[in-house]
Amino acid sequence: MEIIDKGEGHGSFGQDPGHQDELRVEAYGTVDELNSVVGFLLMADLADTIRACLVRIQHELFDLGGELCMPGTTLIPATYVDALERDLDSFNEDLPPLKEFILPGGS
Repeated sequence: MEIIDKGEGHGSFGQDPGHQDELRVEAYGTVDELNSVVGFLLMADLADTIRACLVRIQHELFDLGGELCMPGTTLIPATYVDALERDLDSFNEDLPPLKEFILPGGS
């Protein structure tokens, strides 16, 4: 296997390079952007529980990016989703009941 594409433009290391306009490729960027936002949030003074949750999410987003890059590979187990749901439930416990909901661009 060669690590250069000799001007052929594949750069795929023997794998299907896919097309740059595929939704999966767009998802790479979206996941990276979200990971950047999480990193930015981690610069703030946060409660330890929130910081721990965000650090875990950031690591899991790296796993998600890896899974997107390797179709057929599973790096995101259901336990990641379960943990996120538990965290959100615990954060919501102390919030007052929602009385209003404003739709963007609506009333």
